[in-house]
Amino acid sequence: KNGNPHPPINLEGVKILKNVNKSLISLKKSGFYLAVVTNQPDVSRKITTKKEVEAINKYLMSKLPLDEINTCFHDNFHNCQCRKPSPGMILDVAKKKNIDLTKSFMVGDRNSDIEAGKKAGCKTIFIDNNYNEEKPKNYDFKAASLYAASQIILKGINND
Repeated sequence: KNGNPHPPINLEGVKILKNVNKSLISLKKSGFYLAVVTNQPDVSRKITTKKEVEAINKYLMSKLPLDEINTCFHDNFHNCQCRKPSPGMILDVAKKKNIDLTKSFMVGDRNSDIEAGKKAGCKTIFIDNNYNEEKPKNYDFKAASLYAASQIILKGINND
């Protein structure tokens, strides 16, 4: 909305963008473990509830070939290790699933996503949605969509 990113506050507000499922299926078929790491501070801010966010996550898990969704419900002032730009959620997934983060990609549309990916040791792909906020400067690749990001990833692994 108005150049600012806003997550849906309930299941009715969820819209899966075109080619997202197709992109994730091709990554999954290539052997990638698909983990979402998401900040949801609107729970701490009392804009939505943990129950609503969990319903959204459950819906996304049922519609997309994701392996897991990890959610930080804290706000900036909590100074937790899970909230991006801290790499805590990424490091937790990597440890739990024995994932080599140097061969992993963090795809995100915000500065905090790219920072978390960098801190975790991932290659990063910035999806520029033209948000009205500071853009990351230190990403490895830039893409216009998740589909474009998936093509960068797939091209890279097929050239190894």
